[in-house]
Amino acid sequence: MLLDKRIPVSYIYNKIKSDLFIIIIIGVCAHFLSSAFVDNIPSMPSNIPAFLGTAITVLLSFKISQSYDRWWEARKVWGAIVNDSRSFVIQLQSFLPNPNSPVITTLAYRQIAWCYSLGQSLRGLDPLEGTGAFLSKNDVSHLAQHKNKPLALIQLNALDIKQLYTYNEIDTFKHTQLDSTLVRLVDSMGKAERINSTVFPKTYRLFLHLAIYLFVITLSISLKEIALIYELPLLVILSSIFLLLEKSAYHLQDPFRNRPSDTSVTAIARTIEINIRQLLGEKDIPDPLSPQGFYLL
Repeated sequence: MLLDKRIPVSYIYNKIKSDLFIIIIIGVCAHFLSSAFVDNIPSMPSNIPAFLGTAITVLLSFKISQSYDRWWEARKVWGAIVNDSRSFVIQLQSFLPNPNSPVITTLAYRQIAWCYSLGQSLRGLDPLEGTGAFLSKNDVSHLAQHKNKPLALIQLNALDIKQLYTYNEIDTFKHTQLDSTLVRLVDSMGKAERINSTVFPKTYRLFLHLAIYLFVITLSISLKEIALIYELPLLVILSSIFLLLEKSAYHLQDPFRNRPSDTSVTAIARTIEINIRQLLGEKDIPDPLSPQGFYLL
C-alpha cells in the first residue's frame, strides 16, 4: 500500500519507461513523415487531438473508478478478517472453562498462521513462509496434503472445535457461534480469491493504449510546423499523464500482486498477530511491520 510519503521519481519513471520509448518513436516518425509528405498530408485541425484527449480522459476516469473499487473491496475483505480473527480468540476465551487452556493457544496460533498463509497464497508466494513458529509438526504434515493451505488451516480449527463439542467443553450454542466465525473467515477468503482470479478485460487496456498512441500521432501532425526539439517534450509530457493514470489504475485493479500499490496484507497479518498474542497474555510481542520506504506490504 502506497503511503503518504514522497514517491521516488525512479518508481514513477520505471512504470512508464517502455511506453515512453514507444511514444518517442511514434512522435519522431510522425513528425518526419508529416514533414516529408507535407504536400500529400492534409493539415490536422487541433480539435481532433483535443477530442481524442477528452475521450481518453473519460475512459481513464471509468477505469480508475473500477480499479479503485476492486482495491477497496480487497481492503474491506481484510478489514473483516481482522475483526473475525479477534472475535475468534475472544470467543474461545469466553466460551471455554479455562481461558488459558492450551487448546486456545493452538487455535489462536493457527489463526495467525492462516492470516499470513492467505496473504502469501494470494500473492502467489510460498503459503507456509513465516508460519513455522505457529504450527506444530502434525499441522505441517496435514497441510502438505493440501493445495489450498489456508483452507486446510481452517479445517484443522473446525475439527478441534468439533472435538471440544464432542467432549462437552462447549455447548451447542457456543459451537454454533464459533462455527459462524469460521464460516465468515472462509467467506472472506473466498472473496479475496475471487478478486484475485477475476481478470480485468485486457482488451480495455489495449484499446486505451491504442487511443493514446493515436492521440500522439494526430497531435504530432497538427504540430508539424513546430521544431521537433519543442514538439517532442510536449508529446512526452501529455502522454505521460495519460500513461501514469492508466498504469496506476492497472496496478490498483490487482491488489494482490506483491506490488507497492497492493493491499497491505502482510502488515495486516502482523497487526492480527500482535492483537492475538496480546489477548493470550504474551509478553514477547513483535513490532508492527515497518514501511519499505514509501509503501507498506
